[in-house]
Amino acid sequence: MPAATKTKPKTKSTVKVVPLGDRIVVKQTRQDEVRASGLVIPDTAREKPQLGEVIAIGPGRLDDNGKRVPIDVKAGDRVLYAKYSGQEIPRGVYGDTDDEYMVLKESDILAKLA
Repeated sequence: MPAATKTKPKTKSTVKVVPLGDRIVVKQTRQDEVRASGLVIPDTAREKPQLGEVIAIGPGRLDDNGKRVPIDVKAGDRVLYAKYSGQEIPRGVYGDTDDEYMVLKESDILAKLA
């Protein structure tokens, strides 16, 4: 009879993404699937979101004198960013598999929502 082998319990592994320089990690805000008129928008027809919540920020860029320039946003801020900017993080790498995350440059952020 074969010996019993212990197996490690499967745990959900998540990678912590640490942005560098003037980069910012943003959790994308999804659009409504149903419009006020009752029209259902399929995934393939949805526009890329431009709103998100700041999750993590880098230390800031270096200026010509070698000093850090602080970033104007902080974790938890809601921001509006340029439509075709940033790099998407593959689903499941950072946080839940249902959420979508992006890494943006500070210059890609257009406004902070109050």
